[in-house]
Formats: sequence, structure tokens, C-alpha cells
Amino acid sequence: MGTPQFAVASLDALLKAGSNIVAVVTAPDKPAGRGQKVSESTVKQYAVANGLKVLQPEKLKNEDFIAELKALKADLQVVVAFRMLPEAVWNMPPKGTINLHASLLPQYRGAAPINWALINGEKESGVTTFFLKHDIDTGNILFTEKITLTGHEDAGELHDRLMNKGAGLLVKTVKAVESGRYNEHPQSQLTAGTELKHAPKIFKDDCQIDWTQPALSIYNKIRGLSPVPTAFTELNGKNLKVYASEYQLSETDIQPGDFLTDNKTYLKFAAKDGFVLLKDIQLEGKKRMGIEDFLRGVKL
Repeated sequence: MGTPQFAVASLDALLKAGSNIVAVVTAPDKPAGRGQKVSESTVKQYAVANGLKVLQPEKLKNEDFIAELKALKADLQVVVAFRMLPEAVWNMPPKGTINLHASLLPQYRGAAPINWALINGEKESGVTTFFLKHDIDTGNILFTEKITLTGHEDAGELHDRLMNKGAGLLVKTVKAVESGRYNEHPQSQLTAGTELKHAPKIFKDDCQIDWTQPALSIYNKIRGLSPVPTAFTELNGKNLKVYASEYQLSETDIQPGDFLTDNKTYLKFAAKDGFVLLKDIQLEGKKRMGIEDFLRGVKL
């Protein structure tokens, strides 16, 4: 069960590992883009190309869908980047339903773990497999795998690293569940005395840059939201998306949010304790471009 590209790597790994995939459940087709052309999820495209049965329920509590799911007699359900499941679905298979999550649970439960880990400047991240239960991302943990963060990667790069790392961990998990050789670790054992950080869905207001914050915090926010949904600020009355930046710590009398430029090679905004240099940007109504190309066409 999955929809975006993140789930395709796991589906591909399971198929290549010899798992008997009786069906793939993904989101319904929907219109997308300017022409509103009907778009299929990347998981559906992969499934069709590999001759797998595809289910696309509008509602997961639909009686016909539940009946079709039961008829498959799956031993195990695997969820990667999909919707919340009703109990009638996740409690159906005899071996349960497992989920792959892009964080080291119990940290960063929620819809956007990759983004928030970078926004918060974490030094490590990873992937976790666990059994689904009622409350989101709280089930008993099966396996985890850590990766070290450089402090420079953006959300797109971390997404790809965790996508591939997670696919391998999922194959390991499915084989362990199949053989019965695994231990479950209740998350309650890991949360005692620990400050939990959450990963809620990101909205537009979360993406606006607050220049009164420290320069490092702004730098982390920019990379944590790049390439989507993208951090933004305002420049000459227009929205300016920022995909990449650098930062400098220095004392300055310039007000946070004011900028300096030589109109050739740099554009930097003042922050609480220094500057943030914009490197890859997109002004409203323009194409995305590097800062030098941008400054060649715009005088500030």
C-alpha cells in the first residue's frame, strides 16, 4: 500500500526479493497540471508495468473494497507513504500490517519526518519498520537503521537516501515476519524521559522565512523545505522561493530582513546573528535559477 516515489523503491525491492505480492493498493487517478490530464500514482505505474493487480479505493472503509481485500487472503500488508488505515483494514491479515517510516521512531512521528529532521538541524536520521496500531506511528518497532547527516543535504537528497535505505530494511523485515524470527519493541519503552519531536504536515505559513531567527536556523529551514514545498520570503513586493543558501555568522547593524547585494555575485539577507546568502532561487513569475544568473537580469 503506497502512492509516491518513496514507496516505489520498496515495492521494487520486495518484488526482486521474491515476495509474492498479491495486489498493490494506491491512490485513485486524479487530474493534475494545467491541462488537468488524468495522472496515475508512480506506484500504480510501476505495478501495471510489472503485471501486478492494482486496487484504487476512494474510501478505505468501502464495503466492496474491504471484500476485495479479504478475497486476496494476504498474510501480511505492507504500508509505505500511504493514507491512515481503518482498523478493519490494518487488522485483517493474520501476520498483521507493517509500516516503513522515514525517521528513528519514536522521534518524528507524523506526515513530514524528513523535512522536520533537517529543519531542526538533526545530526542523524534513519528508517523504522513497525506494526500498525490505532494511533499513528506508535506501533511496536521491528527494525531501525540509522544514517549520519552531513548538515548540508536538503530534503530531496535525504528523501532519496532514506527511500533506498528503507527499501532494504523492509525486505529484511518481511523476511523476519515470514520466518517468525523477530522481536517487537514497544515504543513506550523508548519514550520514557525523552523529549519527543513531532513531524506534522507542513503548511504554507511554515514555509515563510523569519529573518529575526539565527542564521543557522534559517539555513536549516531552507534545506529542510527544498525542493518542496520550498521556503520563501518577499523581495520587492513579490514572493521569492529559496532552494539553497549559505550562512555567515557576524555582527551587523543591519535590520533582520534587509538585504545587501553587489548586483553581480551575491544577495544576502540579514538574520539575527549574521547573514543568509541566497544561492538558488525563483522569483514569482520567473524561472528557478542560480543567484548570478538572477542578478544579471534584475537590478536591486
